[in-house]
Amino acid sequence: MNVIKRLLVVPVVLGMAFTAVNCKNDTKKDETAVVEEMPEASITKSDFGMFQDSIPVAKYALVNANGMQVDIITYGGIITSLKAPSKDSTFQDVVLGFDSLDKYVEGSPYFGAIIGRYGNRIAKGTFELEGQTYQLPVNDGENSLHGGTAGFDKVVWNAEEVKDGDNVGLKLTYLSPDGDMGYPGNLETTVTYTLQADNTLMVKYEATTDKPTVVNLTQHSYFNLSGDFDKTILDTEVMINADQYLPVDAGLIPTGELRPVAGTPFDFNTPKKIGTEINAEDDQLKKGLGYDHCWILNGNGGEMTLAATALDPESGRFMEIMTTEPAIQFYTGNFLDGTLTQKDGEGTYAYRSGFCLETQHYPDSPNQADFPSTVLKPGEKYETTTSFKFSVRE
Repeated sequence: MNVIKRLLVVPVVLGMAFTAVNCKNDTKKDETAVVEEMPEASITKSDFGMFQDSIPVAKYALVNANGMQVDIITYGGIITSLKAPSKDSTFQDVVLGFDSLDKYVEGSPYFGAIIGRYGNRIAKGTFELEGQTYQLPVNDGENSLHGGTAGFDKVVWNAEEVKDGDNVGLKLTYLSPDGDMGYPGNLETTVTYTLQADNTLMVKYEATTDKPTVVNLTQHSYFNLSGDFDKTILDTEVMINADQYLPVDAGLIPTGELRPVAGTPFDFNTPKKIGTEINAEDDQLKKGLGYDHCWILNGNGGEMTLAATALDPESGRFMEIMTTEPAIQFYTGNFLDGTLTQKDGEGTYAYRSGFCLETQHYPDSPNQADFPSTVLKPGEKYETTTSFKFSVRE
């Protein structure tokens, strides 16, 4: 377990001067306190391996003046590590992931990745747009999940460092060609991560196309705010600002109904532990094997709105999520099974050892006319923003 504890170091330098006057020793003590200055925000680049034996992958460490650090690799735009403070000022990594490129390539459950072109599921991997039917790769039963077999999580992005005063960031760009994973149009995509001075990680998504297409981008970090990946996330207290959610069928495709959360295990308007009702006798929980559903956010008209919060009571780590998106997918690590090795190589990621809160549009929107549209046309610009703010609650 990687633990970093920041200490304010105050070394004291004592200067002693001795003078003999009338056979007495007059000792004068000069004390000067030297306080270590807090470091400036910084970006550090390093190598993270070679993709397909020929494409270099870089890692960028974004560090703010408080000591919060976010590591991002150009493969998949993946957040490999995020060190946030606890109430005793201990910085620990709070996102699941791997310590080598090979492990991400060999079989990652989307740990920390940028998801696209379409986050979440599209029924039977097909949709119709302007009279033409498009077939996508099927990689989740009979459905297409997270952009198909080689979505944005499995490509190498171009990277540009961004620094603005106390804020440091990484601008990632990728051109998804016409027909990529079955989607129409050349899609120019930009995702910018910015670590701010107040311990907020901003994620801004932008895209343009030369043909009508569908787009739904998101970020797929698995969080464990305890900083101890051997623990489950069942004691984490979660709030989701939503009065409705989308019930799903056996394939986890929304039925089209917008169901009230009141009186159900899906009501998180008041913070409660993830484990409180996760094993309740509920048909929807059985279909998801726990929570793996989309909540419809309250009062979101495209402005930054509070979507969710999460608190680890023991460490005091508190995360607030704001977004311009209309919905959020809450997933509780139901398919983690202990077969994936932790970053330190000493343990595995067990059942429900991480949770995801993925801001997005609704799943299967291209096939459901009553859902908000995810169509992007030439001349338009796709723009959404989500922020993750980390603080401490006593």
